Amino acid sequence: MQTYTDLHPVVADPADWHLPGILRARAATYGDKVYLDVPDHGKRWTYAETLDVSERIGSAFLAHGQVGDRVLIMAPNSGELILTWFGAAVAGMAEVPINTGYAGTFLEHQVRTTQPRIAVIDAQFAERFVADGDRSAFASIERFYVLGEEPAVASAIETLAGGGWTAERWGVLLDAEKAPLPDVRAHDLACVLFTSGTTGLSKGVMMPHAHMEFFAQECVSLTRLTDEDVYMCVGPLFHGNAQFLAAYPALLAGARFVLREKFSASGWVRQLRECGATVTNFVGVMMDWTWKQPPSEDDADNQLRCIFAAPTASSIVDGFKQRFGIEAFVESFGLTETSMPFLSPYGVDRPAGAAGLLVEDYFDVRLVDPETDVEVPVGQVGELVVRTKLPWTMCTGYYGMPDKTAEAQRNLWFHTGDALRRDEDGWYYFVDRFKDAIRRRGENISSYEVEQAVLGHAAVVECAAVAAPAATEAGEDEVAVFVVLEQGAEASVDELRGWCDQRLPAFARPEFVSVVDALPMTPSGKVRKIELRDWAVDLAKNAGAVA
Repeated sequence: MQTYTDLHPVVADPADWHLPGILRARAATYGDKVYLDVPDHGKRWTYAETLDVSERIGSAFLAHGQVGDRVLIMAPNSGELILTWFGAAVAGMAEVPINTGYAGTFLEHQVRTTQPRIAVIDAQFAERFVADGDRSAFASIERFYVLGEEPAVASAIETLAGGGWTAERWGVLLDAEKAPLPDVRAHDLACVLFTSGTTGLSKGVMMPHAHMEFFAQECVSLTRLTDEDVYMCVGPLFHGNAQFLAAYPALLAGARFVLREKFSASGWVRQLRECGATVTNFVGVMMDWTWKQPPSEDDADNQLRCIFAAPTASSIVDGFKQRFGIEAFVESFGLTETSMPFLSPYGVDRPAGAAGLLVEDYFDVRLVDPETDVEVPVGQVGELVVRTKLPWTMCTGYYGMPDKTAEAQRNLWFHTGDALRRDEDGWYYFVDRFKDAIRRRGENISSYEVEQAVLGHAAVVECAAVAAPAATEAGEDEVAVFVVLEQGAEASVDELRGWCDQRLPAFARPEFVSVVDALPMTPSGKVRKIELRDWAVDLAKNAGAVA
């Protein structure tokens, strides 16, 4: 059976797997080289400048807090956000990145759970902390630092002061005198990163420094990242994909990290050319959106050699590589909680739909029956459960939620809730979230595979498939598909059904197809399938499928 054997950590000693140590080592080696490049804001910081500013910020934080405190960060992409994250790290504090879409009960839950003492926010979000609601959720915050432009910053400071807080401009952090900083260890808490909460309250994943660093080590190996590379990131920094799968790997490799404000499918190639990017990443439907842009004769006029796409849209990957002149697509499978147990070897052709091979030196995995935890035979679908072979390279639980921690870690394995299968050669395939699985006519159907088929239609920009009630008993489902069309595009339900008939096996073809204006989303941008299932019930009732 094949396994992934290319992982050779850049930093050999796991005791040194912590961000402050990596930052200081890279500043010593690459001092005058640009690390952080934010072209949308016209700002750059060298490795030495990044360390200097981070240590000043960390010193300022410690003047008003202590080692172990949590630092809330809520702001759009900027260099200042990364410097704040690094500053919290060198102070021995844990960052809590908050989705910029959060307000009301979503925001209250995450702040109440983590009890941060310091908050760094963009000026536009100040009102959310003084709005009507449960203000007691924010009682732990003692001091705000405000990012942004004047006069918005001054207005935000006034708003927060009116709420009883001390608030200052972020820039005052840069004036701090450097103070003695703590010795941060690999097992110290680095970050509390919240899951999306598609089916309930979001959970704060407790990530030790070694956990975040190991994620970055895996990405360096996966993309073959070196100090000659330029890694462009277009995702939001409140997601792990931008933090420990982009910014951190670039730091670890000594590369230049280019941070964009946001993703633009139409401007993607232009952004690549402007910064000379050699590596970038895609999440979710970003690859599909980019592919559907009108082709241009100079699409391949760029320096990009590798895209880390999770997942990779296998039906268009060959055409994508040719059109944009890309050497390799790489993929992985993992969770915030577990790092990435499966990686795809660079430049190696993999079976369609395969996420990767087991990183056997660092993980034990099993695919088990989700009811009994008994391992299933090769080829059958089971729930992925994971254990790490190296301490502190997985999460230590969910912050403030011991019941959820115990539930996830039952029988001494971390239970992912994800349905996967493995073939005889050792390739692992993501099938679905178990709670999202659809069973019809004796067949288990992957909602992901249905969605990928529908997304292939030129008029479709978003799609979600869920189970709908069947007219017959025996507990089986029908497939319901909800589709959002490209602005100005047209496609009838009959046309979409015909498209599915040509691309899906009979048992997986949707019984119900609905074109909608928008899909219900969590603030982190994931589809709320729990809500779509209610929509599917209504579709079935209106069609007379259920009483």
